Amino acid sequence: MTTPSAWILAILYWLHMLATVTWIGSLAAINLLVLPASTRTLKLVDQLSFLAAVQKRLEPLAWFCMGLLLVTGLFQLSTSPHYDGFLNTSTQWSLAILVKHGLAILMVVVSAIQTWEVLPAIHRTLMKKEKASEGELEKLQNKELLILRLNLLISALILAATAYARVS
Repeated sequence: MTTPSAWILAILYWLHMLATVTWIGSLAAINLLVLPASTRTLKLVDQLSFLAAVQKRLEPLAWFCMGLLLVTGLFQLSTSPHYDGFLNTSTQWSLAILVKHGLAILMVVVSAIQTWEVLPAIHRTLMKKEKASEGELEKLQNKELLILRLNLLISALILAATAYARVS
């Protein structure tokens, strides 16, 4: 394969970093700013309602960013002089990239659980506000918090693997 121009690679790297900052920044903002503030100021049912509204805005953006990361990342990988083939672990770089991609797959799975299991359960429960028990609301909140924190942790590990690959 011929090497693309420097401008094309620069745009791909920029898009990759922009998607990374947007996705991980939103996870950090929710976990470190939004959740603590909503916990201190809102009743449980209102916290879930607020979080569901935030997630409704974030979900399409997050999936778009993950798709953009996949496309730009694969293109960058194919142009890297370090790349020796799929599942190759002959160098520290290739091992770090393999770990990074394994973590990215895990993040997609966790995000899918959030999108197609937890958030719909929250929406269903909020539709029956008066009939929802406090225990049911707490259980949903704990699931959502666990998934958000897990995604933030995974994203930090992905960044660590990327940093390790860069110095290898």
